[in-house]
Amino acid sequence: MLRIRLRRVGAKKQPSYRVVVADSGAARDGRFIEQIGHYNPRAEPEAVSIDEDRAIYWLRNGARPSEAVERMLVGMGTMEKVKA
Repeated sequence: MLRIRLRRVGAKKQPSYRVVVADSGAARDGRFIEQIGHYNPRAEPEAVSIDEDRAIYWLRNGARPSEAVERMLVGMGTMEKVKA
């Protein structure tokens, strides 16, 4: 099963994340299929950038978002577009 989830990058105690499409069995920072955005929780306000077209493409083709990514997509209004 494919998942849209966060992949941690950045130095120790300075996390930032990439939003990636990966197989659910792959390691958190392991192989992924495609990078579709990034998330920086340390910025003020938090910086979220996700390619909406690619996210919709993967969601319509069976990828399931993690809880954190789902909250981001709901905040952007992307989940409503997928259900429509």
